[in-house]
Amino acid sequence: MANLSRRFAAGSSALVREFSTAVKADATAAATAGQEDRLYRRLSALGNKKGTVASTINEYIREGRSVSKFELEACIKQLRKYKRFNHALEIMDWMDVRKFNFGHKDYAVRLDLIAKAQGIAAAENYFSGLSPSVKVHCTYGSLLNCYCMEKMTDKALDLFATMVKENMVSTPLPLNNLMSLYIRLGQPEKVPILAEEMKKRNIQPDTFSYNLLMNSYSLLNDIEGAERVFEDMKRENAKQCNWTTYSNLAILYTRVGYKEKAALALQNLEKEMRPNDREAYHFLITLYAGISDLHNVHRIWKALKSTMRVVTNNSYIIMLQSLRNLEDIKGVKKCFEEWELGCSNYDVRLANTAIGAYLTQGMLEEAESTLQNAVSRSRGPFFTAWEMFVIFFLKKNQIKQALEIMDIATSRVREGEWRPKSDTTEKFLDYFKKEGDVDGAEEFYKLMKRINCIDRDLLKMLLQTYVAAGKTQLDMRARIEEDGIKTNKELEDLLAIVCPE
Repeated sequence: MANLSRRFAAGSSALVREFSTAVKADATAAATAGQEDRLYRRLSALGNKKGTVASTINEYIREGRSVSKFELEACIKQLRKYKRFNHALEIMDWMDVRKFNFGHKDYAVRLDLIAKAQGIAAAENYFSGLSPSVKVHCTYGSLLNCYCMEKMTDKALDLFATMVKENMVSTPLPLNNLMSLYIRLGQPEKVPILAEEMKKRNIQPDTFSYNLLMNSYSLLNDIEGAERVFEDMKRENAKQCNWTTYSNLAILYTRVGYKEKAALALQNLEKEMRPNDREAYHFLITLYAGISDLHNVHRIWKALKSTMRVVTNNSYIIMLQSLRNLEDIKGVKKCFEEWELGCSNYDVRLANTAIGAYLTQGMLEEAESTLQNAVSRSRGPFFTAWEMFVIFFLKKNQIKQALEIMDIATSRVREGEWRPKSDTTEKFLDYFKKEGDVDGAEEFYKLMKRINCIDRDLLKMLLQTYVAAGKTQLDMRARIEEDGIKTNKELEDLLAIVCPE
């Protein structure tokens, strides 16, 4: 087997050339995508770049095409679905500048997007600036959802109290938001109390309400309670029982190891779902993988491909992740190669999934080949892939190779774009301290400084390594001052040893 780090390090210039070529190729691909008739195709091809939506829409219009509010709303919906919140918000900003008529729900959507793209404080400012006529149940509800997502309990409860006072709580949604909040906070015992509140207010629970209530009982280790909720739902409000109910049941049963009951729930899910419901297929694949049923994972994947006109990158990601979790490496290889052969938009997330699966199985050459091909076909980002190789070598205690790949990774990312996982950093640090490897520790410190990721913990590791090696460094205090790190007592004690005055 070829030595990967040697090929990556000694041959890193070749990889860098491939990287540069990939950027040019991607620019050409973007220009080709710009010829597509559908506006959403152009917007989805923008990647994660900010500030490009307005120019894309304007170019589309200059080509003689019209843009309706309906089409823009459809684009916003899709972008939100794939968590492209900045781009979705940019569309709404573009619409606002051009005086599109916004309804109450549009304001609610915009508030939600501001919270996700710019933070909760920006969303609060936006809400405060709305005219009184727009501050209705849906905009209040949108802000409530933001508070619940951010686990801001006090603000959520205060806002909910205001909604009650203003008679804005007539649907399950506000109470569902609070239920979700308590589950996120690890307080599932409060969810049944909110369900009782619904009954007192004569609010009919929806599917999500029942699912949350079942989930709360499961988290309380009361599976019988969850099953009672399900039976109540079928008896009192059968129309709310759909495929998501059975997916929720399957998750609950899987969590406590009831595989047979989970399998039965999944069979009922298949009966309830519409044949063209892509999301249901995704849940089935993931949940069958959760009960280690590889046969049905492949069966559902085959059904998805035969039913859906287009098999999306997201569908391939779901399948690859499931195959990886089941350690079906042959399935991973076949699925990835199938996607790579036919994809029109190279998504580096799929390459990352395949690389992770290959490295877990020790298939170094396959992982390297996958990364090199990704570099030639995509702009990246590639730091996730680089870090997987780093972790692979760290687990084998091959620190030199891990450092060489870290060198490549840190040289290819912009400041603030990436920082290694804390577990990755700790593995390096532990090795250097244990071995008293001052040169290695200094090299790692230099690489972390390159991406602006130096802090007290990293400095402490460096100093502890010097102590372990019995070495001193007389200019250490000057370096710390230059790096802008404020010392504390622990660091000063170490400095007294490493850099005696």
